[in-house]
Amino acid sequence: MTTHHVLLSGIVGSTAYGLAHAGSDVDRLGMFAAPTEALHGLHPPRESHVTTAPDRTLHEAAKWCRLALGGNPTAMELAWLPDDLYEVRTPLGEELIGIRASFLSAKRVRDAYLGYATQQFRRLEGRGSDRRTAKHARHLKRLCHQGLELYATGRLEIRVEDPEEYHAFGERVAADPAAALPVLRHYETAFDETRTVLPDQPDEAPVEAWLRRVRAHFYTAVACASCSCSQASSMP
Repeated sequence: MTTHHVLLSGIVGSTAYGLAHAGSDVDRLGMFAAPTEALHGLHPPRESHVTTAPDRTLHEAAKWCRLALGGNPTAMELAWLPDDLYEVRTPLGEELIGIRASFLSAKRVRDAYLGYATQQFRRLEGRGSDRRTAKHARHLKRLCHQGLELYATGRLEIRVEDPEEYHAFGERVAADPAAALPVLRHYETAFDETRTVLPDQPDEAPVEAWLRRVRAHFYTAVACASCSCSQASSMP
């Protein structure tokens, strides 16, 4: 695929959270727009492109919207990054950032963040003590904290306040994976006891309108290019 259709892209993962160490990979996440005409054919374009070296995931605009509307924590980060972590930020990408609150809903945020944290705990249960055990533990705690804060305030803070606290927690869990369970249970209770500012359902109307603007933009661009080619070929 061509990178000139990327609407928004930035550095995510441990680097964004402030949890990276000297040997950490730098992860990038982005969103691209498929040419609108390509969506109408027999063989629609791929919705995601994942590469290593560099580590980068790109989702097509509609797929990213579906993921974010479902509360997907990994996808959600793209619309809430600190300014210095964006590497591509087009006008349409800027518009998306402007409507990011429209993707939020109470149940989906709660279920997604606690669900991902529970997945991290299951990974801990199935592993011995190694470097990745500490990493899974850090991300369990981060998911719980970020999810609860988003649930309570309607804002997603990407950078953690005290990275050393997360690293220390990771080391404790690496020594004893069962040490993660009280943290998970604490946050499950905290979600139950916290009053949320989020609506029951996401506001899909602004999202739909934005996606239609994306489709119109990339249809017009392709159509104009095709028209110019046709005119040029018919000139004497």
